[in-house]
Amino acid sequence: MLPQKNAEVSAVAIASQPASVPEPVRPRIALALGGGAARGFAHVGVIKALESQGIFPDIVVGTSAGSVVGALYAAGNNGFALQKLALEMDEATISDWSIPLFSKVSGVLKGEGVQNYVNRVVNNMPIEKFKIPFGAVATDLKTGQPILFRRGNAGIAVRASSAVPGVFQSVRIGDRSYVDGGLVSPVPVRFAREMGADFVIAVNISAQPEAQAASSSVDVMLQTFAIMGQTINSFELKDADIVIQPELGGMKGSDFAGRNVAILAGEQAAMKAMPEIRQKLKIKADNMAR
Repeated sequence: MLPQKNAEVSAVAIASQPASVPEPVRPRIALALGGGAARGFAHVGVIKALESQGIFPDIVVGTSAGSVVGALYAAGNNGFALQKLALEMDEATISDWSIPLFSKVSGVLKGEGVQNYVNRVVNNMPIEKFKIPFGAVATDLKTGQPILFRRGNAGIAVRASSAVPGVFQSVRIGDRSYVDGGLVSPVPVRFAREMGADFVIAVNISAQPEAQAASSSVDVMLQTFAIMGQTINSFELKDADIVIQPELGGMKGSDFAGRNVAILAGEQAAMKAMPEIRQKLKIKADNMAR
């Protein structure tokens, strides 16, 4: 009878142990950063605000200006480091990328400045070595199809993603030529999904065309881009869980002097969206746990 008694005691002991609590489910968060030239400084403010609230993306995808900020962030620079970089940016060093220096003349710029700048800041680290998985969206000039760069030279990928036709030369990589990703994906939500995101925070910095007065050839080109992107954005942004749209008013894509205003606008827009972000993240996590 003793073995039976021991078995009963063991059964009671097992029954009295608390049930194991499953690990909380955390959605994979992606940050999809859109294009908009100098308006892209707003991305820095958005990142600062998200980090201040304990929200750190698992994936970063960028188009054009969004690829510049996204690459620097994914390589390991936090929001405050990004702000420091933005405020210290020497336009003379990246003169072939800095639109203000060329805003009154026509011509095609090489774009090597942004390539060299990005590679210098990330210490020539290839994309696949970044701290956060990163993708830069560009457009194949021959086929018109989007391409997502997830490996290789970060500076070249960002340069391709930012090569606005008519302003910058197309970028040759292998046997293909690439131009600005904003032609096909102004805010790369779908590519964030492709990279495995459960929850996409999209940052749309494109301007309503009528809000900008085009006063130079570059401004005309950027405004044309904004017009083209409206229809694409109306579809792609529907697939985002959250859309943050900083209030940048009539800030032109060539207005690099307005970087402080843009950063602040990004912070304010992200903080305004924070209650919705937290609510939707909780709903997503609860649904994934079922």
